[in-house]
Amino acid sequence: LTAEENILLPLRLAHRKPERDWYDAVIDSLGIGDRLEHRPSELSGGQQQRVAVARALVGRPEVIFADEPTGALDTASAASLLETLARMCEALGQTVVMVTHDQNAAGATNRIVRLRDGRIVGDDVLARPTGQHAAPAAAMQGVH
Repeated sequence: LTAEENILLPLRLAHRKPERDWYDAVIDSLGIGDRLEHRPSELSGGQQQRVAVARALVGRPEVIFADEPTGALDTASAASLLETLARMCEALGQTVVMVTHDQNAAGATNRIVRLRDGRIVGDDVLARPTGQHAAPAAAMQGVH
């Protein structure tokens, strides 16, 4: 599959058509418009990660589950991804449940639940996001 086919696959399986304006906004915000005709072997790890994020966002889900969403990204791409998630959450009132070891990514949220050995050992509601992405993350209403 090309990157575009990959992004649109869940919608096609659900017999739904993409909302073109929303699709274009997601693609633009993730900076992958020039890679849509490429196959996975022609994409970097970071580009593959952004394709996966686009696939998750394009269907406008109420909740997004993100497992290490910044893991394969360089610092600038990670910041861009967190900003994109913030904008999407603000625009749609979405919730993001993120699993991460990246303290900057965790600091970009408004709530951090810490687990150790499968048990909750901390549950902190942040009045204001902290870390490197605090300014763009301030708009992350509904991100958990």
